[in-house]
Amino acid sequence: MDQPLLGQPSDSRRGCCSYDTLKAWLPILSWLPKYNLKWLQMDMLAGLTVGLTAVPQVLAYAEIAGLPVQFGLYSAFMGGFVYTLLGTSKDITLGPTAIMSLLCFSVVGGHPNQAVLLSLLCGLIQAVMALLRLGFLLDFISYPVIKGFTCAAAITIGFGQVKNILGLKGVPPEFFQQVYYTFYRIQEAKIGDVVLGLLCLTLLIMLVFMKKNLSPDDSEDSTCTRVARKLVWVVATMRNALVVVAASFVAFSWDAYGYNVFTITGETSRGLPPFRPPPTTDTTANGTVISFREIVEGFGGGLAVIPFMGLLESIAIAKAFASQNDYRINANQELLAIGVTNIMGSFVSAYPVTGSFGRTAVNSMTGVCSPAGGIVTSVIVLLSLAFLMPAFYYIPKASLAAVIICAVAPMVDYHVVVKMWRIHKLDLLPFVVTFLMSFWEVQYGIVGGVAVSGALLLYNMARPKIKVFDQGVLVIELGSGLSFPATEYLSRTVHTQALQASPPRSVVLDCHHVSIIDYSVVCELRDLLTQFKLRKEQLVFCRLRPTVLDTLLAADLQGFTYTDTLEAALQMESRGLLKEQ
Repeated sequence: MDQPLLGQPSDSRRGCCSYDTLKAWLPILSWLPKYNLKWLQMDMLAGLTVGLTAVPQVLAYAEIAGLPVQFGLYSAFMGGFVYTLLGTSKDITLGPTAIMSLLCFSVVGGHPNQAVLLSLLCGLIQAVMALLRLGFLLDFISYPVIKGFTCAAAITIGFGQVKNILGLKGVPPEFFQQVYYTFYRIQEAKIGDVVLGLLCLTLLIMLVFMKKNLSPDDSEDSTCTRVARKLVWVVATMRNALVVVAASFVAFSWDAYGYNVFTITGETSRGLPPFRPPPTTDTTANGTVISFREIVEGFGGGLAVIPFMGLLESIAIAKAFASQNDYRINANQELLAIGVTNIMGSFVSAYPVTGSFGRTAVNSMTGVCSPAGGIVTSVIVLLSLAFLMPAFYYIPKASLAAVIICAVAPMVDYHVVVKMWRIHKLDLLPFVVTFLMSFWEVQYGIVGGVAVSGALLLYNMARPKIKVFDQGVLVIELGSGLSFPATEYLSRTVHTQALQASPPRSVVLDCHHVSIIDYSVVCELRDLLTQFKLRKEQLVFCRLRPTVLDTLLAADLQGFTYTDTLEAALQMESRGLLKEQ
């Protein structure tokens, strides 16, 4: 099947009002003219499948965010409409995720008005980043930090649902207190919730296992075999919806006979959310009004962490599926799409959203052909809000907990620790710092990991690899670019190896790995040349790259001497033929 070309890079030479520029800002104009009946069929099938997967998931994710379950649905439909206009990936679906829900809870503590305002502010930050082309800032969050955070978040989220499996109430949300009180009050567990929760977990795990072990299609298979394989795939893909519906029927049946054996979701707001500006104030339980400024101050570092993590998660997923399905995305356009989604979502009482890996995988595997599949998903969510809210009353919390646990379990990637140990042991440091600090406060874990990664990066800049060879003349080979943090280290190496030797020795500085050089380094080199001249020795540069050579020539260094090759420098030194250029 032909894939639509979704990512269209902008050209600075195009007119600001040209059709090409409009297509760069509205990628729908690139693929809509190619739309056909086959794409429509596949998009409707994929959107329906994702919609049936999304509804039970987003209800569960609202629980993680500490919000009433309807807020999960409020947050799940705007992304489909906005992304169809602005997105450059045919596969990705925007909506609530486990990680964003946890981050939201850590910042707003389950206050709906503050969660909606957080969505607006995050969207504004993300959209401004897109307009200013600041997507490169995401590159400073390293892979070990991401993995450390996701592993800790998965454990935090997963264990946070154990109380719902046990039917416990009043367990504190903080992780360490949660662990203590869950085990301390385990004797209060409700048998009905435990049995139902374990049964749902077992069914979900079995269906996941069945889907993973499905044999590939074979043209020699009989029709019955192909139909059976497709049926297993459909049931396994829709497992969340099927399990939650079945559990709800069980809870309804017991309730009809007057037996209250399950902890159920309970009363939820009915109907579609009103379209209105997000609230700028909040009211506490005792009636105290919290001003906009106080709310924003309460967000603290979360106002930086949540937009970044939302962008990081969404773009990483979009790039992964673009590579898998052989098309390209426009990263800055993705920033704009998710930013506008969060801004518009705040007008329908949504909390911050991002790309969902699980639902994107379902979308891709079902054969979606364009972002229009998201419209079908959004329509299903809206229909659920309009007509099914009374049925959500009977959804057992234990079944939602089982859905969440199965969704986050694959995020605990212990294999990555072994790989980092084998490849680059130092990467374990930001991983461990992020992992451990995330159990204290999620945003502190990310900030701590980024700080450690930054310190390691700065250390590598300040301590570039330097190799010293004795070939009659002392040869010092620089292993990377030179910038101001490395000046003291380079000077100390040259002084120790050559200038402070007895007698002092000339040096050939091999710079073929050096691609950048700054003013601080030039000043240090000027001082070194003076020191060599006082000792009547030579400092010779060889194999300089053109840009570095131009910089050094422009500095007009006294005594600056260079050759094109290392061999030429050694021969000239041995013959005493070195000359100033």
